[in-house]
Amino acid sequence: MKRTLTTGPSASANELRERAHRLIPAGAHTYSKGDDQFSSNTPAFIESGSGCVVVDSDGREFLDWGMGLRSVILGHAYERVIEAVAAELPKGSNFTRPSPIELRLAERIVELIPSAEMVKLAKNGSDVTTAAVRLARAATGRDLVACADQPFFSVDDWFIATTPVNAGIPQATRDLTLTFPYNSLDGLRSLFAAHAGRIAAVILEPMALDWPAPGFLEGVRALCTRNGAVLIFDEIITGFRFGLRGAQHRFGVMPDLATFGKAMANGFSVSALVGRRDLMEQGGLRHDKERVFLLSTTHGGETHQIAAALATLRELEDNDVATRVWNVGAKLVAGFEDLVRELGMEHHARAVGAPCSPAFLFFDTSGTASPELRTIFQQGLVEQGVLMPWVAPSYSHGDAEVERTLEACADALRLVKRGVDEGVASVLVGPAVRPVFRRFN
Repeated sequence: MKRTLTTGPSASANELRERAHRLIPAGAHTYSKGDDQFSSNTPAFIESGSGCVVVDSDGREFLDWGMGLRSVILGHAYERVIEAVAAELPKGSNFTRPSPIELRLAERIVELIPSAEMVKLAKNGSDVTTAAVRLARAATGRDLVACADQPFFSVDDWFIATTPVNAGIPQATRDLTLTFPYNSLDGLRSLFAAHAGRIAAVILEPMALDWPAPGFLEGVRALCTRNGAVLIFDEIITGFRFGLRGAQHRFGVMPDLATFGKAMANGFSVSALVGRRDLMEQGGLRHDKERVFLLSTTHGGETHQIAAALATLRELEDNDVATRVWNVGAKLVAGFEDLVRELGMEHHARAVGAPCSPAFLFFDTSGTASPELRTIFQQGLVEQGVLMPWVAPSYSHGDAEVERTLEACADALRLVKRGVDEGVASVLVGPAVRPVFRRFN
């Protein structure tokens, strides 16, 4: 028997959804926010948020763990960040020449991040990862890029060419990006051997879901140095979430270039490329070498988002936010794992990743990742007023939120167990979530 949908968007919310799809490809400006990433009872639109609670377009409140694709580390509408932005706005937002506030943020980043000797600001993670790749190619005179087999680096051709959604990207561009398995030094070593003298850069997240194996990051650093390649750490997610000084500080490995974003401004749009002076200054005006068009954006110096970043970094330091985020995440993961054991679901549900950015994975009886079971879990949480498509603990989450979420997880995991025992069709309402990177709809 099919499960009856007990909570879901109203008719007016669904009408908004239809209007959005008529005007906006995929109905959202970010594929990760698309309908195909959520259970069918998930709110169609979010109107507002405060702390770790959001309100949908139907006026219903949800405890939020998605936190703006992991960009909101302090909490929605966090007071001190909003105050800083409000104080900056009456002064104007964008000028014909740089503003001193741009320098203040650059100085702060250099103080905090071990690899940062110079800084270039932009708006999105893709802006700065692509700039890092361009700079590495210019500095080395090489054309190939080796990237770890991790979820996402950029919307630009050099990375999207490696995914199934590579329509519109010439084969010549696809051939310039190589991939290797994260945690496999042998895999990277083989690429250097097969393409001797051609690899400009190696780019990876210091950690995504898998912990770095002992010696892996150090080995990558050594291979890049030995082969004359630029090492780029994508810290768009790990930066400021793994610690105030980034994952590079936590793991003790120094890249040549690194990129930051997301949590850096508590949801405001700002990103940063940082790195060695001898590399970064090639995009500057005070050298006599061939120029590199490193990065140039109309809105990179927008002052209100820089004010948000400065306020966020101040809060992260003053309140030791990274420690709290790790502790909250650890409690949530431990509770989830206890529930999984109590239900005898160890073969079907598992927590992975660092406590500050964990993921709950679901598997069918063959051990294959199951989007159906994952969707059932989402569905069960939404019915309990919890929005957790992924897990991004914030400073606004505490013990009470963890307790409430684990109560919801208990009910949702029982639904997952029914899906395993009786078949997903007996529980799942609507379509299962689907990968963003797929060739056809």
